[in-house]
Amino acid sequence: MSATFKHIFLYFFLSVSWQVLAQDAVVSSDTNEEGLRLYEETCATCHNMPEETKSPTFETLKRMGPRAVRYALTHGKMRVQAAGLSEDDINNLVAYLSATADIDNSWVNENICPAERMDVDTGEPTIWTQGFDRMNHRRLTAEQVGLTTRDMGNLELAWAMGFPSTANMRSQPAIVGNTMYYPIVDSGQLFAMDIGGAEPCVKWVYEHDIPLRTTVGYHSLEDGRPVLVFGDNSAHVLLMDAVTAEILWDVSVQVTSVSNVTAMPVLFEDRVYVPISSGELLMGAAPEYECCTSHGAVVALDVMTGERQWVYHTMEDARPTTVSRVGTQQWGPSGAPIWTAPAIDEKRRLIYVGTGENTSAPATDTSDAILAIRLDDGSLAWKFQATANDIYISGCTNNPEGPNCPPADSINRDVDFGAAIMIAQRSDGSDLVLAGQKSGDVWALNPDTGELIWNTKVGPGGAIGGIHWAMAYDGEKVYAANNMTTDSTADGIDPGLFALDVDSGSIAWEYHHTPDCSGDRRDYLPSCDRNWGMSAATLLVDGAIVQGANDGFVKVFDSGSGEPIFSFDTGRPFETLNGIEARGGAIDNFSIWAANGTLFVQSGYGLFGLPGNVLLAFRPEQ
Repeated sequence: MSATFKHIFLYFFLSVSWQVLAQDAVVSSDTNEEGLRLYEETCATCHNMPEETKSPTFETLKRMGPRAVRYALTHGKMRVQAAGLSEDDINNLVAYLSATADIDNSWVNENICPAERMDVDTGEPTIWTQGFDRMNHRRLTAEQVGLTTRDMGNLELAWAMGFPSTANMRSQPAIVGNTMYYPIVDSGQLFAMDIGGAEPCVKWVYEHDIPLRTTVGYHSLEDGRPVLVFGDNSAHVLLMDAVTAEILWDVSVQVTSVSNVTAMPVLFEDRVYVPISSGELLMGAAPEYECCTSHGAVVALDVMTGERQWVYHTMEDARPTTVSRVGTQQWGPSGAPIWTAPAIDEKRRLIYVGTGENTSAPATDTSDAILAIRLDDGSLAWKFQATANDIYISGCTNNPEGPNCPPADSINRDVDFGAAIMIAQRSDGSDLVLAGQKSGDVWALNPDTGELIWNTKVGPGGAIGGIHWAMAYDGEKVYAANNMTTDSTADGIDPGLFALDVDSGSIAWEYHHTPDCSGDRRDYLPSCDRNWGMSAATLLVDGAIVQGANDGFVKVFDSGSGEPIFSFDTGRPFETLNGIEARGGAIDNFSIWAANGTLFVQSGYGLFGLPGNVLLAFRPEQ
């Protein structure tokens, strides 16, 4: 069977199953009074206050699609809140929340590649890991992507593509030659697309039963076989043949019953290293929940079999502590999840990760910390705790008397390390470990000892503030985006982008992003004057810095001077080449990348910002 025939066969086999899934999932979207009642009783307390509770907005839920909503209620983060609902209740709630969802995937058949564009590229990738290299520099050269700094200031929209049943455009693809392996997380689809022509087309698509979660990594095994590695919402990691889409292994990496995989698994030598996070931050908001029993970890898997080689735990297993005022058993310690993509230090044979807050007492010295773990056996080489005694549960900011809320002596800030840890070099050639924290701090550490070298604060930080996803580094400067807090002008520092000297941490230049509700922007972005921070992972292309904002703007800056050289408002509807109704929203998470003379921006991240479902491609004006 030829490679081309296999791709076509795979597509048509999956297209049939899409039709079956669509028929099973569609429930009447007419006015559903019972669904409305269930939403108001079960969901509204959090989802009507998204900024305070770190929950998706109501509009986001309405755009996610039946599959993603049902999974969240039955197996995902909302299963605790939905535990008392019957199957009919679940059906009514899904129907109510999915009333505007479009689950028609027939557009794929009309955008299948012609035979001459069907073969999947293999070889040296342009984008193969979340940070573009094992040190997470997030830097792409002009030679790699075919774009110069001058090109980046002279862009125009080439095309837009919409994706149904999604509200969260969040995960970065892998790109090899003209082939882009592109995940759509809410729908559970992984596309192999050709991006080499004037417009993209679909080579094949893999349909997963569970929503996907992470960025996609590309690697070659020792025998030369190209593979993809990624995680889903059930804390499973999958290794896939990049040519045929065959699943080589699919394993659970749970270390507790509520473990998550949020950051991209990293393949190095003969192992896959998987950071483990947790959903208890939200589950603990339910008063009857026995909070909390999970903790973070790194799991090392054999690349050929998926078998566990070692596990590093961020703390000991939780034990019973007290009984809450509503009579449920409390547990601790818990927390210190790992949200960050690991950085691999080949020279020292260490893996660096950052951790989050504790979710129940007692507080541990591994929360809100940077950890150096030995690659060979998973033992801890050193740790640096940036913020102590940060115990946090979603919803407790507005209801501090909740039965699972942290003790009064906790700082209760949720200032975890969300940004990927980075290995950088100073001008004298010595190495640094760099980390961005949601406290608004950038930390520089000695990689041998964890000793602090310098620390710079670029914002006041908070649960949705500070440095979120990833910084960038060009050999001289570190670029960190600062998201907003509830009081975005606290300490006199607005949301924006900051360039720091790698030797000293001094600020070389800074850009302050301000709200823009001009024209009809408020019609599409109702929170344009409340949510305009810069949270998305920063991208460096040649000498240009690309940064997305939660109010839908994508900005390009000259990395030397900090001068803006390009700006585009994505927070609006777009006419798409595949005919899917699409609109942009917040630009967050790992939403911007470049390859093949094209800057790609996916717009619409509904978790804290504004949902959307569009992929935009920009090329230099001719």
